[in-house]
Amino acid sequence: MEEVVQQQPVSYYMGKRMIDILGALIGIILLSWLFLIIAIAIKVEDPKGPVFFRQKRIGKNEKEFHMFKFRSMVSDAEERLKDLLEQNETGSIMFKMKQDPRITKIGRFIRKTSLDELPQLWNVLKGEMSLVGPRPPLEREVNQYSEYDKQRLLVTPGCTGLWQVSGRSNIGFEEMVELDLQYIQKRTIGYDINIILKTVGVLFGSKDAY
Repeated sequence: MEEVVQQQPVSYYMGKRMIDILGALIGIILLSWLFLIIAIAIKVEDPKGPVFFRQKRIGKNEKEFHMFKFRSMVSDAEERLKDLLEQNETGSIMFKMKQDPRITKIGRFIRKTSLDELPQLWNVLKGEMSLVGPRPPLEREVNQYSEYDKQRLLVTPGCTGLWQVSGRSNIGFEEMVELDLQYIQKRTIGYDINIILKTVGVLFGSKDAY
């Protein structure tokens, strides 16, 4: 198997980390009012559940970390998942279901607009994620990966990437892997900035998100 990860110059990693830190800080500061509004809306609809959803994900070199999101599902969503696995609409390792009964009303809106992803800016500040990179998978997904698929775990996972700006939920697992490996091969600071700019349109509502 040909290795897709090429050694990048130190300047690339320094520049990428600087953009991550500045981007995350600016995002948290400028969007703090939106964080508050979303938090209030989540608690009004479901007062008993938490505002944030903390989920174990697999990052660079298969290292585990906890990724943050605004909670978009009912409090016992993880427990209900086992009863819905047979209705997986992707036909692959990833679970997706357009009319997932676990999603709340506010949850459907913030998922449609990708606003549920905003708390991951904290993961970026901690260095567990980057603004751009392959999406961090669940442990149960990685357990089904081939050695080829695992190549997407050789770099720091991101909040957005080629998958998000190329079709999102309409893209199958195999195509997602190919897009991730394409990103890994082509990654530059300019390429990251281009993906970030394309992601802005997704935040205003993508027909491919659910």
